[in-house]
Amino acid sequence: MGFFGDMPSRRELQDKRNDTASEVYSADSVLLGRYFLYDRTNIAYRDIDTTVIEALVATEDARFYRHHGVDSRSLARVVIKSILLQKESSGGGSTLTQQLIKNLYPRRDYWILDMPINKAREMVLARRLESVYTKPEILELYLNTVSFGGTIFGVERAAKYFFNTTAKKLKPEQAAVLVGMLKATTSYNPKNHPERAKTRRNVVLSQMAKYGYLTPEEADSLKKLALVTKKEKVDKKKEEQNLAPYFREQLRVELAEWCSNQYKRNGDAYNLYTDGLKIYTTLDSKLQREAERAVAKRMASLQKQFNAHWQGREPWGNDKSVLQNAMRRSPHYRRMKAAGASEEEIEKAFQKRVPMTLYGWNGSFRRTMSPMDSLAYYEKFLNTGMVSMEPETGYVRAWVGGINHNLFKYDHVTSKRQVGSTFKPILYAAALEKGVQPCKYIENKLTTYEQFENWSPQNADNKYGGRYSMEGALSNSVNTVSAQLILNVGVPYTVRLARDLGIHSDLPPVPSLALGTADISLLEMVGAYTAFANEGRISEPVYVTKIVDRNGKALRESEPQRRREVLSPDNAAIMLHMMQAVVNEGSGSGLRSTFGLSLDIAGKTGTTQNQTDGWFIGITPGLVTGVWVGGESPLVRFRSLSMGQGSRTALPIWGEFTSRLVRLGYYSKKVPFAPLSERLENRLNCAPYLEDEPTFFDKVRDVLPFNFPTKEERQEKKKDRKERRAERRAERKRNN
Repeated sequence: MGFFGDMPSRRELQDKRNDTASEVYSADSVLLGRYFLYDRTNIAYRDIDTTVIEALVATEDARFYRHHGVDSRSLARVVIKSILLQKESSGGGSTLTQQLIKNLYPRRDYWILDMPINKAREMVLARRLESVYTKPEILELYLNTVSFGGTIFGVERAAKYFFNTTAKKLKPEQAAVLVGMLKATTSYNPKNHPERAKTRRNVVLSQMAKYGYLTPEEADSLKKLALVTKKEKVDKKKEEQNLAPYFREQLRVELAEWCSNQYKRNGDAYNLYTDGLKIYTTLDSKLQREAERAVAKRMASLQKQFNAHWQGREPWGNDKSVLQNAMRRSPHYRRMKAAGASEEEIEKAFQKRVPMTLYGWNGSFRRTMSPMDSLAYYEKFLNTGMVSMEPETGYVRAWVGGINHNLFKYDHVTSKRQVGSTFKPILYAAALEKGVQPCKYIENKLTTYEQFENWSPQNADNKYGGRYSMEGALSNSVNTVSAQLILNVGVPYTVRLARDLGIHSDLPPVPSLALGTADISLLEMVGAYTAFANEGRISEPVYVTKIVDRNGKALRESEPQRRREVLSPDNAAIMLHMMQAVVNEGSGSGLRSTFGLSLDIAGKTGTTQNQTDGWFIGITPGLVTGVWVGGESPLVRFRSLSMGQGSRTALPIWGEFTSRLVRLGYYSKKVPFAPLSERLENRLNCAPYLEDEPTFFDKVRDVLPFNFPTKEERQEKKKDRKERRAERRAERKRNN
């Protein structure tokens, strides 16, 4: 009649299942992780040892098999203790079915009538539940639902956590411990209170003997046994679930939003944490594992160099705002603030020395220090982001958002930092699209642009003079040339191309954009570089291919999106060739000399002002991979360019990752880059750098769509003609 509020019908009860975690799988079918509200593993009745059932029934509801949800013998006790005396903790004779209803549908607040209405409601629902479920099904549902303390739910998870076994293999004395915990999960926790747990276990064993599930002799023998818990072992599959924590968190946020707009047949929105969805992603577990190993190896080495570089000094000097900001971001600060503590009280607490465990690249260690000192310790860590994508499909194959997700939550795949010279290939592509010829020579001269607030772009090496072709300027990352190019091409046109390449971040409409002053995410930059590997077609990032419900029905399927052409195939090929020169002869040459990589590689390094950010984005057959390295605070950086440039910070991680893929055999079946056509080779047939002043021919070649030979080439041809004339004269002399 609605007196007890909305109550589930028999049909709804029949559809009721335990909250089931959603699971995330890699493209090669490895379980990466689960999303859940409660740490639970659901199992079938047949997979629960009979001693668990017997212990449960003997202790909690001896007449379970003889009633239909409500035990009439206990009803009088319920009335007296729970309703008249208002004793919620008195037990009240609730059956297992009523306890299950209480777990599935938590009690409501009815003010002064709270207890009688809730009890009556539970009895009505218990009778309904018994009419649609068998006794074994009720026991299965109960043992998958019940809490064993903290986030541990269900007998299977409890068996694993406390005894490192399964519910099927529990011994009678272990089963008695778990059933005994149900009375008070904190008080009878066998790990925290072994003596209390043992006493309670023996009570359960006595109940089992009382109702004939054990003989008195068996019960007495089991009571004498010591209570031994076993530490849960982390198997290989469990370790695999630790893969890609930053990726899984990014996915969790997006999927929770997606689920809220997807509806089931009953009109309810899907719940990521309870509806048992299976999410299939594009991540490759092998590539992901190698990416994380590459990051760990190279970042540990880099951090060691960084610590030695700043030994005895703080990177932020006397700037107290760095630690103050870190303090205000900390959970400890937010908890104290929410509790009403004043700034003075919080400051005092953060200065108090306490024992704590600190993370280090060589393992965790114990120290006594103040929370403020620990913030300073962690603030000096360099961090990184790395993402690897298939250019043909846009499928994301590896995603490393930082060095330790437990400590550093900020994901540097999606965070935005200044991109430095990694933006230059976009500018150069814009220049080619605008009609600038790749062999147009541009002077390397220091210029002050008064119309742009006396902007004076300088080269990192402070060297000027001579003239560069586009290839020479890109491979040597010459800022003065980039400045002239963006003024020639136009800032609006450059911004428009960047937008077409999939960059959605704010792009300041100023000439300094040419030097990478914009804050852009690593994911956007890697996506933009796919156009250079795809004959001018861009691939948007894709990292979920399919989502199915618990019954296997597909809720969402994603195919590789149709690639949009944003560059002409010729210009994309030219850019790929010029970026190969960066690796073969320019700032990325360490990939050849240090790592011995012989496969086709195109890429670009990047370093922002004061070495705050280091970048390298590289293209290989079948992959575009980007790496960023820097501190959480812009003040956490190397002081010298020689140590802090992208070729020293980000490039080694990229090289380590690619070397591992080579050893893994990843590139064995990949097709190398397509060679340039003879026509395009002719367009690029010029010296990368000239020291002398431009000649008439050089000036002409700047404005025509085809190339005259350079001075050196003309001299070489003149020499060849002289030699051929001399040979012909000698031949005629011999013939005469």
